[in-house]
Amino acid sequence: MDILILSVFVLGYLFIALEHNIHIDKAGSALVTGTLCWAIFVLGAHDVPAHLAGQFEMFMAEGHGAGHAGLAAFFEHRLMHHMEEISSILFFLMGAMTIVELVDAHEGFRIITDRIQTRNKVKMLWIVCVLTFFFSALLDNLTTSIVMVSLLRKLIDDRQTRWLFAGMVVVAANAGGAWSPIGDVTTTMLWIGGQLTTSTIITNLILPSIVCLLVPLGLLSFRLKGEVARPEAEAEEEWDPTTPVERNLVFAAGVAGLLFVPVFKTVTHLPPFMGMMLSLGLLWIFTERLHKSKNQEAKAHLTVVGVLRHIDSASVLFFLGILLAVGALQEAGHLILAAEGLRASLNDVYLIDMAIGLLSAIVDNVPLVAASMGMYDVIPAAAGLGEWDSMFVQDGIFWQFLAYCAGTGGSALIIGSAAGVAVMGLERIDFVWYLKKISLLAILGYFAGAGVYILMYA
Repeated sequence: MDILILSVFVLGYLFIALEHNIHIDKAGSALVTGTLCWAIFVLGAHDVPAHLAGQFEMFMAEGHGAGHAGLAAFFEHRLMHHMEEISSILFFLMGAMTIVELVDAHEGFRIITDRIQTRNKVKMLWIVCVLTFFFSALLDNLTTSIVMVSLLRKLIDDRQTRWLFAGMVVVAANAGGAWSPIGDVTTTMLWIGGQLTTSTIITNLILPSIVCLLVPLGLLSFRLKGEVARPEAEAEEEWDPTTPVERNLVFAAGVAGLLFVPVFKTVTHLPPFMGMMLSLGLLWIFTERLHKSKNQEAKAHLTVVGVLRHIDSASVLFFLGILLAVGALQEAGHLILAAEGLRASLNDVYLIDMAIGLLSAIVDNVPLVAASMGMYDVIPAAAGLGEWDSMFVQDGIFWQFLAYCAGTGGSALIIGSAAGVAVMGLERIDFVWYLKKISLLAILGYFAGAGVYILMYA
């Protein structure tokens, strides 16, 4: 059973990695992988794995039957336990994606992009990367990358120059997302899971993240010369469904709603998706009232109902499938063995995190972080903890450094992060081109930021 589950997971991962070659969307592969892993685990388990024995005894003490029926009920209970965590992440992502799509439908991001007037390559590169860095922390790195690629098409006509800027957008977006609880899905997972708190993420990771961007940005600045050629201005549309006032209002409301989420969690101690749903609901009511006097055709794509049609549902289902698969590996005990193997071979939390970060350039960082959350438990803070165990308390060194490494390590390859994959698809950037032009810069930035973190806390 153990070998079969692992084989299905590896095969499913191969299908996910080769989605463009086999022309099968990774969401479908992830869903099949996740459900099959659980099915094999349940059908092949004739007894409770050793690491779940204590929980099984507590479950049976509550009177859930005996024999095979009790075992089946326990496995269903474990699946529902994982679904509780998974659904929190999915609802959070859906809410955030909807708010950002709503702002974009109102062209709210033009408030920022229309103010970039320079043609100097170096100045424009710094402006674009700094905007991307902070946008990513505020929104998320995937959405920010999409917005910035749209901006670059309006600012740069030459494809090779635009590719260079787009490559740096990937680096900046991943660096910016690492130090914000809502900036990168992996940091969000650690935040929702209770491994990290808002203040720790921001205060302890912002400096390494800044260095991670500044090193490649500074090196590339020495190579850039001259000015960019802008595309010829297109004729203005005769009719615009939104006014400047409406764009400004929706942009401000959307940003305020996203910023409100960590505040809501801190005040109420409710899961973050509750704050996101509240923000979405308020923005929903606001936009409905804002466009109440318009006819149905004019406001069709300016309300939440219209925007929901454009949400990337495939990405949400991909996260569901891959997190289910990781949950099955956790229940079967594979992640415990992996954790013991990493500790035995590396025996250093910094090396383990850095290895996970570099691996995320090849393997998607979402399941890697999910696997790490399954491999290592959050240890309650208490007096007398050993040096190793103290790294795994809430806000411990391991979780902090994992957020940085998993968030920024994927920049080493263009397929190593959601932001990179999005930019690759939108701009048709060649994998080998990115490897030659950006990968070394990204790796240098990754190690520089890691070095800063280690110097700060080692």
